[in-house]
Amino acid sequence: MFLWIILACLTAAVAAVMLVTLARGAKPAADDRAGEIAVYKDQLAELERDRNLGLISAEDAGYAKAEIGRRLLSAAGDAQADGAPGTRRGMTVAGVFVVLLVPIVSLSAYVTLGSPQLPDQPLAARLANPGNNMALLVAKAERHLAQNPNDGAGWDLLAPIYFRAMRLADAELAYRNAIRLVGTSPERLSGLGETLIAASDGIVTEDARLAFEESLRLSPDNPRARFYLALALEQAGRRDEARAAFEAIAKASPVDAPWMELVQQHIAANGGEAAPPPAAAVPPAAVSQGPGGPTPDDLAAAQEMSGAERQEMIRGMVESLAARMQEDPDNLEGWLRLIRSYAVLGDQEKATEALNAGLKTFPADGDEGRQLVALAREVGLSVDGVTQ
Repeated sequence: MFLWIILACLTAAVAAVMLVTLARGAKPAADDRAGEIAVYKDQLAELERDRNLGLISAEDAGYAKAEIGRRLLSAAGDAQADGAPGTRRGMTVAGVFVVLLVPIVSLSAYVTLGSPQLPDQPLAARLANPGNNMALLVAKAERHLAQNPNDGAGWDLLAPIYFRAMRLADAELAYRNAIRLVGTSPERLSGLGETLIAASDGIVTEDARLAFEESLRLSPDNPRARFYLALALEQAGRRDEARAAFEAIAKASPVDAPWMELVQQHIAANGGEAAPPPAAAVPPAAVSQGPGGPTPDDLAAAQEMSGAERQEMIRGMVESLAARMQEDPDNLEGWLRLIRSYAVLGDQEKATEALNAGLKTFPADGDEGRQLVALAREVGLSVDGVTQ
């Protein structure tokens, strides 16, 4: 009931504002006509004085008097029209129309699109049964942590959710609280490191590096920590050490590991030779990706090609991917793969063109655009003018 009272008050306020505006609309017009009539009368009196003083001939005075008289009659007629009963009736009809139209349209829209039959759902009740509503789940967890700030498990659960939502300051706080209350773990330390890197636009800061070093100490085979530590070397300009670190990751990783493509790109970017992905490393989806995609026979033949032939084959597949992206620009994964592929081939110009084309579909201020910009910075592309 309280909602209906509020809606009724808002409707009355809107109607009152519109009625006042309509009522004031005609008054300035009538006032303007009255002033115009007074000016013409003054002109006639002044003209008569000039004629009596001999400043203007009788003939010219007659012409001028006729013109001023015509304007005076026209203005007087308009003033009468503005105040005529018909005009006032029109204002009354318009006012009634406004008063009725606003509530009728609003009520019809609410009945059609709203759910007036649903009972009120206080926030407490919604938080108690959030269902699959992620926003309510997060709100419920935040409410719990506000009442129980020393619940380390709660912070540990919330931290990666904050990170995926790009609430980086909240994610950092949650990871640090989880580490303080529950203790260190490779996952928490790596999550904190990635959050710090994302907040620094892809730069491995000193705090992030220390977090990954501790994560690697706890889990020496942690590929995520090893990758970011190698990236820190690359960003510091220590290319030989970075290449060796990336090569060590590639050597220790399974051939079908999902991070192998990115590792090979960084090997190539630091002066090494990126190995083509073996047949076992190509997921089934890539084998049947449409015209221009590699077939199983292509992949088998690639193993017996020379380096130049294999490079030419890879370039052909990349160009095929570029053509598909022109037809389907809404494919974020395709743009990411295309930018990476051009970077591996050492074609910075084409990689930059792919980046700019992808940003036209996915602007840099959105989540997808931020992924493109982050990748561009990783592979060394210029992203001047882009802020995050």
